[in-house]
Parts: sequence; C-alpha cells; structure tokens
Amino acid sequence: MNKTYLRRNSFGPNLVVMVCLVAGMAQGTAITGQLWKVADAVAQNAVLANVPNTAPDVTFDVNAPLNFTSNVSVNAFLLSGGALNINGLASVLNSPISASIIEFTGLVTVTTGQQFTVTHDDGLTLIIGGLPVITVPGPTGPVQTTQTYTGPSGTLPFTLVYGECCGGSAVLQINLPLQPAPSGVPEPATLTLLTGGCVLLGLLRIRLHRS
Repeated sequence: MNKTYLRRNSFGPNLVVMVCLVAGMAQGTAITGQLWKVADAVAQNAVLANVPNTAPDVTFDVNAPLNFTSNVSVNAFLLSGGALNINGLASVLNSPISASIIEFTGLVTVTTGQQFTVTHDDGLTLIIGGLPVITVPGPTGPVQTTQTYTGPSGTLPFTLVYGECCGGSAVLQINLPLQPAPSGVPEPATLTLLTGGCVLLGLLRIRLHRS
C-alpha cells in the first residue's frame, strides 16, 4: 500500500481528535450570577444573610471586570455589563432593576495587603475566602469605596452581594483578579469554534481518504 496514502489517512483523524480535545478543554466563564427581585427594604441591606434561600429569578454568567451601569430593567442592567447565558422569565427581565439582590460567585487570586476599589450605587458586601473585605451594604448615591484585603494570599472563592434599591442609578464597577472556573461545557463562542473546526477537519479527512 502507498505510504503517502497511509500518512494522509492517519494525519486526518489524529488532527481532528487533537483539535477537538484542545478546544473541549476550554474553561468556563469566571463569574456566576444570581438575581432575586425583593422588597426594597431587603435590597437596602446587601449582606449575605439577605440573599434569599429560594431559587433565583434570574441566572447568568459574566466575565471580569464587572461594569454594570443601567437603571432601566433587569435585562438592560445585565446586558450593560456583558452578561451572557441570561435565564429568567420575560416578566422579570423586563421589570425595573430596583429592587433586586444580586449574588456573584467565583474564584479570585489575591495577595495579602491588596487593595480593592469599587464604584457602586447602592450597597454591597465582598467576601473572599470567608473573610469580609468590603462591607458597605446600605443605600447610597454613586460612590467609590476602597478597602484592603488582609487574608492569606492564594486563589480563593469569593462572594459579592449587591443590592439595588430606592430607584435612581444602578452602578456596580469592580475589577477582581478572577480565575476561570472549571467547566465541562465550553462557552458558546468556544463551542461554535469547536463544532466548525471539527466539521472542516472531518471533511478534510474524507477528502484525503478519497485521494
């Protein structure tokens, strides 16, 4: 049998497998978000204890940095920060962003003594590795808060609780040194690239096989 033929036919499937495996190892989105529509009095105190112990009204993913600025609807607020994979009833997504409690979770790599600055309207609580770092849960106009992380260095889980209340502006801007959360499911863009690449390589294999 022709050696060139053998090389061509082994190259095709091996390349398909290699590319598909590499693409399939893509990491998931760094931050997971959950939103609850709540009473204004609850949203005025953005602490972990006020995160409802019920299924969220909206779920979504988002990448760093967090940069939300919209006082219109829930959907407009999430889209302003580049949220994706948004899931929720249309009636909730089209309702005013105020009053809401939003919980963000993920992994963050921090160093002892590192400072975090957040622009917010209204309150929020940032917890890293179980240690409160920023605690300004009450209503406020647009302000900037800076706090210093005093816990151990390393990659640790974080929780950020944000409360939007009282109408007016809805602003949340903070750049956390986030780490990708492991995920067995590629992001939509990665999945599209993976599928298209595998199809093209599969066609290449068939063509090489017939030549």
